[in-house]
Amino acid sequence: MELNGKTALITGGTKGIGYAIAEALAKAGANVYVCSRTRDEVEEAVNKLSEFGTAAGKLCDVRVEEQVGAVVESCQKRFGGIDILINNAGIGINGKTVEDITPAEFRETLETNLFGVYYFCHRSIPLMKGSGGYIINISSLAGQNPHPKMAAYNASKYALNGFSEAMMQEVRQDGIRVSYICPGSVNTHFGGDTLSDDKAWQLQPSDIAATVMNLLSMDERALPSRIEIRPSRPPAR
Repeated sequence: MELNGKTALITGGTKGIGYAIAEALAKAGANVYVCSRTRDEVEEAVNKLSEFGTAAGKLCDVRVEEQVGAVVESCQKRFGGIDILINNAGIGINGKTVEDITPAEFRETLETNLFGVYYFCHRSIPLMKGSGGYIINISSLAGQNPHPKMAAYNASKYALNGFSEAMMQEVRQDGIRVSYICPGSVNTHFGGDTLSDDKAWQLQPSDIAATVMNLLSMDERALPSRIEIRPSRPPAR
């Protein structure tokens, strides 16, 4: 896909993986539109991205369908459409057993990691039909490898993978490609993690951004529907 002049909407695009993807797309000439639940983060990200290209953003809680609709409408009005949708927004409540995690926490995880993706896809697919487009969902290796004290996160990512596979088959005849990326450990603040030199063995946000850019650069006849990416040399056990 020729990225110059294309429009990319990135959820959770103000920090970590989402920001790294937005920056890479902006540098490649795409119009980038980011959203996040924190207004200050949206404004800061848009200011930084504007140094590389054209950027805009809006406050959004992906769990709220009306807010998702407002973001999609705003992006369409600002840039004339949506060519690339990156569903990156997500949360992880780890370290709690099924007995301990609250119904509210479990619901928040599923609504953010799964329902939010559905809302954005549901609103964006009609805008892509006819002209084609690319939807990339950021999943996790936890979507195929269960872990104790991560049941809610596991459930949300297992579901996201199945959702992505089914949607891919639904829309490919419309010229819309769908891929999902399943990273292993990425050194971000996600899930309460910290950035530190002793975790340099982990994947970096730029690694996931490079994977996205590689997908977008492939000929339209090719569709790597699922990508697994993990640290090449994790600590020996």
